[in-house]
Amino acid sequence: MSDKSVISIRPATKDDVALVLQFIKGLADYERLADQVVATEANLAESLFGPNANAEAYFAHLSIRDGEPVSVGCAIFTQHYSTYSGNSSLYLEDVFVLPEWRGHGVGRELLAYGAGLAKSRGYPRMEWSVLDWNEPAIGFYEKLGAERIDGWLTYRLSGEALERLNPLS
Repeated sequence: MSDKSVISIRPATKDDVALVLQFIKGLADYERLADQVVATEANLAESLFGPNANAEAYFAHLSIRDGEPVSVGCAIFTQHYSTYSGNSSLYLEDVFVLPEWRGHGVGRELLAYGAGLAKSRGYPRMEWSVLDWNEPAIGFYEKLGAERIDGWLTYRLSGEALERLNPLS
């Protein structure tokens, strides 16, 4: 990145839904989970901008002097509640920086923006998950001062198992 470029963060708008989905698919490709992406522009629009919106997306833009801003990263946040603290926190669902812009401060700016959101909302923390094999991301998060939460495992109930457990089925 040259000294002529500046990273800025801006919230996604309804007009950005296709771009949000593009970043989600980029992350899924990186994580080798592309076959699991079933999100559509329609359900993303509902989740991000509908009457019961429960997520928010932000873009990292690289503004190059005398040029149009270019989206080089995206972060998606949701609210998470902790019964132990009795407070909500900010949950970072996804963060993705285009490969050619990694190592240039884009991810740091997105997480710093998230930290600012958490602080401005009175949340005591920001949390996220990372795949155990993703050493570059783990190293990045630990450099920022994030702590790995030992003793906790993530579980998911979906598909047939969810249907079996659902008493309403």
